Amino acid sequence: MKLPFEINLEDKVVVVTGAGGILCSMFAEALAKTGAKIALLDSNEEAASAYAEKIVADGGIAKAYGCNVLDKESMEEAHKKILADFGTCDILINGAGGNNPRATTDDEYFNAEDMGKMKTFFDLDKSGVEFVFNLNFLGTLIPTQVFAMDMVEKDDASIINISSMNAYTPLTKIPAYSGAKAAISNFTQWLAVHFSKTNIRCNAIAPGFFVTKQNEKLLFNEDGTPTPRTDKILNSTPMGRFGRSEELIGALLFLLCKDASSFVNGVVIPVDGGFSAYSGV
Repeated sequence: MKLPFEINLEDKVVVVTGAGGILCSMFAEALAKTGAKIALLDSNEEAASAYAEKIVADGGIAKAYGCNVLDKESMEEAHKKILADFGTCDILINGAGGNNPRATTDDEYFNAEDMGKMKTFFDLDKSGVEFVFNLNFLGTLIPTQVFAMDMVEKDDASIINISSMNAYTPLTKIPAYSGAKAAISNFTQWLAVHFSKTNIRCNAIAPGFFVTKQNEKLLFNEDGTPTPRTDKILNSTPMGRFGRSEELIGALLFLLCKDASSFVNGVVIPVDGGFSAYSGV
């Protein structure tokens, strides 16, 4: 991986939740190239370990930790291990999140004739909606409670949350995920104000459309052909394509570089190929 520009985060301790996934593992790999020590946290410790081993093989410093972002005791136990291995946290990337089929409708627009034939708004599972809200919002709040304690006395510390295009305008079919990501953007601003008298800055990145494990079934059929939803997305993205995961790195490095963004606080940066700017006309 080649970084778009270089910053020096040598000896900084970076904690990344959701690091067993495509995007957050890439964040971990990129930040390892800046000299930082990377703690990869995920409920799937095996997946996080594979990425940590890759970073170490490439000459970086990294270790994986299995934990549950919805369980404060689990996060505190991971925190103790990281303190022993690397020291106190300087940068927290709250990447854990996602959607769930139980909180997704089959239809984009309600039609009474579809009732009983497919999953409509009225069939959404309460526990599924709770899971999505908890994973995204509480899964950001709890790690922040645990690791921001390390940051309050530091000269330079950052929290990066992961929002979404859903936070600007909700997408069809995924009401719980859209609402949860809107909460993340709002929470990012709240945290920025709350910690503004310390040296902690809190910002967020809102990815546009990138192909990941959580959305690939919505974007592609089993035979690999694009779904009608993919056509809609690409027609609404002025650049006419999906993003490449490495295209998020520049925004991440900018937000973490004190020399470049020391007065940037409480912003949500869209990286979306123009999707959020396009009216459709």
